[in-house]
Amino acid sequence: MVITDFLERNARLFGGETALVEINPSEERDRAVTWRDFSLIESANPDAPYRRALSWKDFDRRANRIANLLLSRGLERGTKVGILLMNCLEWLPLYFGILKAGCVAVPMNYRYSSEEIKYCLELADVEVLVFGPEFVERMDAIAHDLPGVRMMFFIGPDKPAYTEDCCKLMNYCSSSAPPVALEEEDYAAIYFSSGTTGFPKAILHNHRALVSSCQTEQNHHGQTRKDVFLCIPPLYHTGAKMHWFGSLLSGSKAVLLRGVKPEWILRTITEEKCTIVWLLVPWAQDILDAIESGRIDLKHYYLDQWRLMHIGAQPVPPSLIHRWNKIFPHHQYDTNYGLSESLGPGCVHLGVENFSKVGAIGKPGYHWQARIVDEQGHDVPQGEVGELIVKGPSVMLCYYKNPEATAEVIKDGWLYTGDMARMDEDGFYYLVDRKKDVIISGGENLYPVQIEDFLRRNDKIKDVAVIGLPDKRLGEIAAAIIEVKEGCTCTEEEINAFCKELPRYKRPRRIIFDQIPRNPTGKIEKPVLRDKYCGERLVEAQTTN
Repeated sequence: MVITDFLERNARLFGGETALVEINPSEERDRAVTWRDFSLIESANPDAPYRRALSWKDFDRRANRIANLLLSRGLERGTKVGILLMNCLEWLPLYFGILKAGCVAVPMNYRYSSEEIKYCLELADVEVLVFGPEFVERMDAIAHDLPGVRMMFFIGPDKPAYTEDCCKLMNYCSSSAPPVALEEEDYAAIYFSSGTTGFPKAILHNHRALVSSCQTEQNHHGQTRKDVFLCIPPLYHTGAKMHWFGSLLSGSKAVLLRGVKPEWILRTITEEKCTIVWLLVPWAQDILDAIESGRIDLKHYYLDQWRLMHIGAQPVPPSLIHRWNKIFPHHQYDTNYGLSESLGPGCVHLGVENFSKVGAIGKPGYHWQARIVDEQGHDVPQGEVGELIVKGPSVMLCYYKNPEATAEVIKDGWLYTGDMARMDEDGFYYLVDRKKDVIISGGENLYPVQIEDFLRRNDKIKDVAVIGLPDKRLGEIAAAIIEVKEGCTCTEEEINAFCKELPRYKRPRRIIFDQIPRNPTGKIEKPVLRDKYCGERLVEAQTTN
């Protein structure tokens, strides 16, 4: 079985039912339309945020048209096709069309600069690129300096001269399934690592891994045809797409919301009757802050059908979930742990039945194994900190064209995650920190996540990141960069007094008030903070000397 089989089954069994909805609160209706043959528009209220919908039958037909367009241009099995689009109704049909053609889908981060786009296109050997209007300026800068890209398709109005109109061309192509026999071991997709530790790596997966990810997701969250999944994170990332795979497997509706304002999220959940919502930490924080400040009154929303809120992509502060549970006590909750190298969420997860273990990332997921090991690869005693390693059916094939980096992280079938963790007496895993983020201060190992979780208990703190700064005497010191909640004031003295509950060696030696940068998947961009403040610290040290 391959991943496109599920789409074809849904088109056959549930063809007229809604598969995807796009809600775009910030766009006018006319500007949001891009499919020229689009006919299935549902909007009961013309004053509501703009809404477009796609049935399972039309989803499959559009994927077939894309596949047949690519094949008509001579693309062969294994050709790499890049996707550079914001979340939209066109995204998933394009992705599945690429796969149906036997090609390899290469989703790209929509925050990439021109230089990063060029780097990733060349790294993944992309020959065809499909992009949208938000990227014209960035593509203009590099379009004539991409020797490996032999054709570019555009989705949207005002097509650049160096591209072809994808929507117009696909209308001339057959909506029947293309004559391509896919197999489980065929290459399916290349995803890019988040790049929080340097330039992204290209991560290669096959169809078997995608199918397994579907099965893991539905096993964990029990999606049925009655569920409606609200997808807000970017589809280029494995997390968002692989959580949507539960909807694909169950044949249920999913809603793509193009916006993260708390009001938009709650309104969409109300109007679309969403039952499952996957949030990133900052969005959950914003929703709680808006409710607790009185800016949002829950009586204006209908949320009774909302059964599951789950979070992943970064460490989740237990204090955040306990706050959430006070406001939404009827919600099931799950934490999902995964990497792009393990094809997104699920290799470890908490489980909705284990709320008493909030703070843990959980136990090995469906069809997964996990261990905690020392530098020699030996299991550490229960309770001690080591590196988390995982093994399962969705471990990447390799870092594309990088055998040295692959050998560093895959050993005897085990994927070395680079995350430091410990296991409690009940077999639950707790993330301690990224291996590369550990601060060694005066010979003591400091784990920033532990300090961050403590600081988030302070009611004035919206977000916090702890990094190591160079220190002549101790080697490194812990610095806490703190983002204060709107309307609050906070001083360094207050934070130092608050931290007296911590052991002395764990207390931040420097307090900095600033905004916390996060990437589109919610991860704190600590390299940005290190670049900003480590250099500043070095200048201070040189001046002192």
